[in-house]
Amino acid sequence: MYPGTFAVITPDKPAVIRPATGEQITYAELEARSAQLAHLLVDDWGLRPGETIAVVSDNTLEMLEIYWAALRTGLYIAAINHHLTPDESSYIIGDCGARALFVSAPVADHVDLSPEAHPGVEHRVVFGGALEGFDDYRSLLEGKSTEPPADQPRGHDFLYSSGTTGRPKGVRVDPPEGQIDEVADHYTPVFSFLYGFDADSVYLCPAPLYHAAPLRFCGVVNSVGGTVVLMDRFDAEEALRLIEAYKVTHSQWVPTMFVRMLKLPDETRAKYDLSSLTHAIHAAAPCPPEVKRRMIEWWGPVIHEYYSATEGMGITFISSQEALERPGSVGRDGLKGIAHICDDEGNELPAGEIGTIYWQNDEGGFAYHGDPEKTASVRHPDHPTWATFGDVGYLDEDRFLYLTDRKAFTIISGGVNIYPQEIENALVLHPAVEDVAVIGLPDEEMGERVHAVVVPAADRADDPGLAREILDSLRGRISDFKIPRGLDLVDELPRTPTGKLVKHRIVQQYV
Repeated sequence: MYPGTFAVITPDKPAVIRPATGEQITYAELEARSAQLAHLLVDDWGLRPGETIAVVSDNTLEMLEIYWAALRTGLYIAAINHHLTPDESSYIIGDCGARALFVSAPVADHVDLSPEAHPGVEHRVVFGGALEGFDDYRSLLEGKSTEPPADQPRGHDFLYSSGTTGRPKGVRVDPPEGQIDEVADHYTPVFSFLYGFDADSVYLCPAPLYHAAPLRFCGVVNSVGGTVVLMDRFDAEEALRLIEAYKVTHSQWVPTMFVRMLKLPDETRAKYDLSSLTHAIHAAAPCPPEVKRRMIEWWGPVIHEYYSATEGMGITFISSQEALERPGSVGRDGLKGIAHICDDEGNELPAGEIGTIYWQNDEGGFAYHGDPEKTASVRHPDHPTWATFGDVGYLDEDRFLYLTDRKAFTIISGGVNIYPQEIENALVLHPAVEDVAVIGLPDEEMGERVHAVVVPAADRADDPGLAREILDSLRGRISDFKIPRGLDLVDELPRTPTGKLVKHRIVQQYV
């Protein structure tokens, strides 16, 4: 199903609500507007299945209208991070081959608006304001038919990695073949089965829509007739208020959001009724086991984790009970993709041994757009249907997967592999630590040494003894050789809005 189905069944039901502005769009309106844009894209502009449109937008209703117009015309939609610099967004607009560019006026400072920019873009459209040289979105739709196009092949998102280790990479996934009202997308059958998404679901989206998980979860909710509650940006207490106000049943988070909610005053956390929640889903980054335990104690056994990536080769799932029984695991494989742990030569390792995680998926693959060398580099040397996201971890005897870190972030000190995630998990539990990154710095004797960079709590920022206190708190909790040899206090760390550390920027400041 897709929104058009519910435009008939429940036409007046809100498909998306934006509490910050009071706006909402019903299923009838979402169907009509996405159909109008579909006619514009295909009938007027001549776009054809497999071609691309790009969107630079904050969390707006228009973003989802454009998303559904692309998905019902066989197009790829490149949703671009609206926090990038104009140069960075220009790279993606050019790299994805966008023929049309849609820009939300409030974030237009992050786009090169000059007439000569983006020579491959034939159509420039603005919503939420006016921009010189851009056509007004609403005006373009006026008078267009609201009837479904005769041909509605399924399209797909075309998302770029967050660039945490370098230039963003575009991931093109083949869409299912068939009409949008006849074949499901890749995600709705899986997540509806696992997490019970249906027409009664109310889904809180606190994360930006240019990221894979929030965009795809909104798509799932609209595909089953539920309601999306779209936050402009995450705020810990506001998220709790919205859960109570809208009787939210489903939500999606990253671990840094959990940490910030847990650090709210006890009286703040206690005053909101969260009993409507049935599924609080988290992903995007490993969650410290102690943080997850505390969230389960607070919210109950509604915490669910999955581990995957934009490339979509494999996925694991773990429930609250399983997480308590196996702290640190991200779940079992098998529903989509089989995990294999391999050494640097590609040899498969036994249970309990740490190596590169490869995913075996025979149902179809992905490609990094315009970069066949990069695509080939993530494939297993002996198994062309195996690919890696670049993560390191191990499987236990029951095939529960544990992540240790990104391969690119592994610190090799004195010939020993040290995984920063374990140290970060220990550091973030200190009450004076707001945020933390652990990196490897060059060392003449050891090759690399472990170094921590910490954002302190505001009331401890000027405490001269804080760094030593934090380091001393690690003794007896992790091995001595993993304890950082130095620790710096900083005002902030570079994170994407989805919670991922941009570690290469931190390292560049030191090296």
